[in-house]
Amino acid sequence: MEQRYDHKEKEENIEVWEDLVHIKDLVLAIIISTITTLGAYLIAPNDPPKPLIFGLIGALVGFIICSLLIKPKRSFRYVDEEGK
Repeated sequence: MEQRYDHKEKEENIEVWEDLVHIKDLVLAIIISTITTLGAYLIAPNDPPKPLIFGLIGALVGFIICSLLIKPKRSFRYVDEEGK
C-alpha cells in the first residue's frame, strides 16, 4: 500500500501521530470541538456530575460535526508486489 500526496499538498500539511494533517482542517476541528465542549460545560447546571456529562456530550457533538464537515483527503493505491 502506498500513500500519494502532491508536492503542494505536502507543504500545507503537518505531521501528527505519523500522519499528515491539513493545517486549516486541524485548526477548524480544534475550534469546533472547543466551542461545543466548553459551551455545553458552561450551560450545565451546577450539580456535581452534570458539568462533566454535559462537557462529554459537547465533545461528542463536536466530534460528529467535525467528521461531517471535514472529509479525508488521503488516497491509497494498492500495488501488487509480484507485478511491480
